[in-house]
Formats: sequence, C-alpha cells, structure tokens
Amino acid sequence: MLELRGVRANYGGVPALVDVSLRIDAGAFAAIVGPNGAGKSTLFKTISGVVPAASGSIRFEGRELTDVPPAQRAHLGLAHVPEGRQVFPSLSVLENLEMGAYSEAGRRDWKANLECIYSWFPVLATRAKSLAGSLSGGQQQMLAIARGLASSPKLLMLDEPSMGLAPSIADEIFERIVSIHRESALTVLLVEQRVAEALHFAQHGYVLEAGRVVLSGAHDALLRDDRIRQAYLGM
Repeated sequence: MLELRGVRANYGGVPALVDVSLRIDAGAFAAIVGPNGAGKSTLFKTISGVVPAASGSIRFEGRELTDVPPAQRAHLGLAHVPEGRQVFPSLSVLENLEMGAYSEAGRRDWKANLECIYSWFPVLATRAKSLAGSLSGGQQQMLAIARGLASSPKLLMLDEPSMGLAPSIADEIFERIVSIHRESALTVLLVEQRVAEALHFAQHGYVLEAGRVVLSGAHDALLRDDRIRQAYLGM
C-alpha cells in the first residue's frame, strides 16, 4: 500500500530524513519508534506533503505521492492525525468530525462513518454538541483520531497519540486503536515514543534514529533484540 524508497527531507534547513525506505502492506498495523528528534514526525509530514521530500519516492497504492499536491492526498485515502491533538477548540465535537469528512469518500460515507465513530468512542456521541475545547485531554485525542476516521481513510497515520496523557488513558487510547484496526481492517501507521506499547500492539516495527531506519522487523523479533531492550526498554 505505502512504499518509501530513499526518501530525504529537510526540516528548518537541517537534514531530517536520510535515505528512508519502508513498506506498509494493506491492512497492516505498523509502528515507527525512536528517540526525540529522530525524524518520526517529519516522516509523517513528508508522506502527507506538509514537508516536501528533497529526493526519493513515496508511492501509495502504486501512485507517486511526490507528484500529488498535499491538499489532494487526503482524497486518495491518507489521514494524518498530528501530534498534540490539534482539535478546533471553538467548534463542537460534531463540527470537528464534519471538518474531517471533507474528502470525497468522507462526504460519501458520512452517516456510516459517524455511526462507527460513536460506537468506538461513545463519549463523543454523548458530548457531540460540546465545544471540543471543553473535553479532557484523552477525549480530545479520541476526537482527533475520530476526525481522521471521518475522512474514510485507507491509511491512518497516528503521530504520538499518547503524548501528554496519563498512562491509564494512553493505554485506553491504544486499545481503541487496536479495536478499530481489527474491526475495520484499516491500515494503521503509528509513531510513538512508548516503544514497548507500540511494538506490542503493532505487527511490524521500524526504528528511526537520526533520520535513518536502523532496525526493522516483526514486533516479537524487535522486542527480543538486545539493542531495543537496552536502549528503549531499560533491560
């Protein structure tokens, strides 16, 4: 579904991605982990077009994304949920979801998507008329994810969904993401600093350090790797 080959990108004039290559198959749940400043968020921004690729290839369902304007990529089935939630605080929960449904598929599937969203996140149904800014941090993260789902994506990219949340709330968010993936067969690509949790839930993982992919493999193999255990798991 998604394949990157030799992708380079700069952020603020500084090289942020260096020859990044990876492949995500349709229906997979993959995680990208690594330390702060590794280039994880820049990778997502490059895929969605917020940061232009300096070189390399990004193909989505066989189409070269570097030839597609950023505003058009959502219509192809890409949904990018950025770090820090970034909901529209002065709009209601329902209005936030409507903002996410601007893609052609999102408009077409609006009613069915809203029903699924409310089943996955019941609190959003009960607070549909509430201002997004009045929600708790965990509820705002649920809304941010739901807004991405409202576009009827084929690939959902989640950037640090646990950021700033209490461990118990972050665990709940992870469980919801896993449930959505299992029930919808949606392809999920997750960027996360909570390495143990990310690799536990994901089927495949990539380790990004200093803008380069330094390790990749199935989640169980990565969790057994001594470099992962020592650098990220404190073992």
